[in-house]
Amino acid sequence: MTSPFSRPALVCNSQSGSHDDAILAEIAEGCRAAGTPLIAIFALPDDDIPGAAELDRQGIDLLLVWTGDGTINAAARGAAGWDGAILPLPGGTLNLLSKALHGDRAVVEILADALQGTGRRGPIPTIRADGGDAFITVVAGPATRWAEVRETMRQDGLIEASRAAPDALDAMTNAPGVRVAGHDTAYPAVILTPTPEGIRADGILTEGTGDVLRHGLAWLGGDFRDGPSEEIACAATITLESEAPISLEYDGEMDEAPSPARFDLGASAVDFLATA
Repeated sequence: MTSPFSRPALVCNSQSGSHDDAILAEIAEGCRAAGTPLIAIFALPDDDIPGAAELDRQGIDLLLVWTGDGTINAAARGAAGWDGAILPLPGGTLNLLSKALHGDRAVVEILADALQGTGRRGPIPTIRADGGDAFITVVAGPATRWAEVRETMRQDGLIEASRAAPDALDAMTNAPGVRVAGHDTAYPAVILTPTPEGIRADGILTEGTGDVLRHGLAWLGGDFRDGPSEEIACAATITLESEAPISLEYDGEMDEAPSPARFDLGASAVDFLATA
């Protein structure tokens, strides 16, 4: 079968803890074997993420992004308006976008399907806000402090993370919560997920010590959505309110917004390739 793509390129991060030269070689060989060898490798942090103009200049028609969700987000925003497609590959800590588009599969399996023309191409739902776009989730509320603990554990180890955990626990249980406008209940965190039907808002539940522990473990284990939660609403626009500035995590990147904060359903300005 002839590949629908002829000039793929790769974005990776050579300094990432998830970087593996053996997988990099498999990616290059997979492209070569399909008759579409990589024409460029953009290796962060030394190289820049290519924008739409650079992708057009090099005639790239498929951008493999083998990094974490935050870098995939940056690559997609930079490629807005480009005629090619982005193929996210699992190369980070959470890999939430890759899992959403491909399932929990290996890099070489995803790449083989994409180059054989079995993928589905098109824009994906996004969340738009003043702070930027999210392609997977926006997490809002004081419980986002657990993301800092997770990053500390990844960079400095378990002992340093254990020192930061009490502050995250205190924020989760005592700081002003976040509520969806029109609803009375405030939550330690509200998780916003873009879907074709609207932005789904889920509030995390911390009704007892067990719930708090499960959420802490879920955040440290990688996916905050594994903790107990309940659906609040699903709409084209979600507004969040709090008695304090709202801590945010956009696809793994931290931010903050004043209350109220508005989030609108959108669509990516570049095509993605899904294989599941």
